[in-house]
Amino acid sequence: MLNQFSRYGKMRTQASTTVSIPAPIGGWNARDSLGAMAVEDAVTLTNWWPGTNSVILRNGYTKWATGITGQVESILSYSGGTSNKLFAAATTKVYDITSGGAVGSPDLTSLTNARWQYVNMRTTAGSYLMMVNGADKLRFYDGSAWHKDGDGAGWDITGVDTSTCVNINLFKNRVWLVENGTMKAWYLPINSIAGAATALDMSSLVMMGGYIMAGMNWTLDAGYGMDDYLAFITNNGEVLVWRLTDPTTPTGISLIGVYNIGAPINRRCWVKFGGDLLIITQDGVVPMSGALQSSRLDPRVSITNKIQYAMSAAISTYGANFGWHLLYYPKENQLILNVPIAEGSQQQQYVMNNITKSWCNFTGWNANCWELYEDNPYFGGDGFVGLAWDGTVDDVNSIQSFAIQSFQTYGVPSQKQCQMIRFHLFTNGSPALYGNVNVDYNLSDLSVQLGTTAQEYGLWDVALWDQANWGAGLMPTAEWQGVTEIGYTFAPIIKTATNGIQVQWVASDLVFQGGGTL
Repeated sequence: MLNQFSRYGKMRTQASTTVSIPAPIGGWNARDSLGAMAVEDAVTLTNWWPGTNSVILRNGYTKWATGITGQVESILSYSGGTSNKLFAAATTKVYDITSGGAVGSPDLTSLTNARWQYVNMRTTAGSYLMMVNGADKLRFYDGSAWHKDGDGAGWDITGVDTSTCVNINLFKNRVWLVENGTMKAWYLPINSIAGAATALDMSSLVMMGGYIMAGMNWTLDAGYGMDDYLAFITNNGEVLVWRLTDPTTPTGISLIGVYNIGAPINRRCWVKFGGDLLIITQDGVVPMSGALQSSRLDPRVSITNKIQYAMSAAISTYGANFGWHLLYYPKENQLILNVPIAEGSQQQQYVMNNITKSWCNFTGWNANCWELYEDNPYFGGDGFVGLAWDGTVDDVNSIQSFAIQSFQTYGVPSQKQCQMIRFHLFTNGSPALYGNVNVDYNLSDLSVQLGTTAQEYGLWDVALWDQANWGAGLMPTAEWQGVTEIGYTFAPIIKTATNGIQVQWVASDLVFQGGGTL
């Protein structure tokens, strides 16, 4: 009998049948019914990273900077001509955390809040970090010292009160500022960090009212070369797309169109993603190009389509919380979506493999914000800044993972008894492993401890050259575990609690005995 499992295990006529299935590299599926998932999918995939050819226990994090008072709500990266800097904002202070370790005295104090938006701007005079938070005057960093709007001597901005500006953007050598609670975006003179700001009032262009949440740069290849657009998204989900070269002249600015997508979640709602933009909306995370060309009723536009039920529930429950954030981590091909379950105390991440588009979720990283600095991902926590995907421990804590693979009949739709299971793993130690088989869509944790064999490595001048295992690399392990579960569908489950150990999950084997239909 040929069926979808013929490539995993051959059905035989004897009492017991063995099937081998791949680890769930298809990732977390929070969209399809439990009875309709592919065998490569998982109902739950927590702290397991779906790679291209195996599922990997995620890396941990280390505390990069400590001694910070309060929740770190912004991390800001300064990119200078000859030097880079990293700053962290918490409560009313900003700290220099470039060197890591225990922080010293803060660079800035007596601020109103720590929720800053920023850009890097380079002019003929130097490189500057510029940031706004909607309450304090705009702050500048010039590579060696901090300044603020109103300090004089080239630091003054007129026309708009920068303490009311909640968003800042850089487009074609102009700084753009969004005024809080309005449909006004203010732009500075070209190649300038200060001077007289001019308003672009978009109040008459929107049909749903509201105010601007964020300004974004959008680059698309339309077939005739690269073209850049400036886009503004309102709190009600209207996107105004502009083509402009010089907003001071009638021919230098034109409105491409006003489009309707889902309402954005948080002011940090977007990230540059190749030549496109990804935006966190009520409809999930959507690419700008797809959102403008398709109806909101088409869920396939969203890149979170496969986890849409989990995404919708998170937005409905936690959408008003501070901490929604997108970060693309190129070195590991990870798109990280921060989900703030409880502000400052409980966050998790929905993480996509950019190559396979498979999803999982991470817990244990209580992050308020994210930033990429020198190609490494940093997050702001309670009194510290963490360096993510670093090492095999969460600071000093074990990494805890849990997975339930999809439920399958394995070609035998009648009732049957699973007798044995084994997980094919690669590891460099003896991790604490737990596993079992769940039956008939039971999502409870029924795992029991599994035995693992410690890997032994050859000693120089002692072990035999062609027989010993050399080095401390990942070694295969697979041990049978007896089970006695009876049901119509089976789903392997596995969890770990590891400290300092790497684990890769490659495949699983099941042995079961068929029965009759009741």
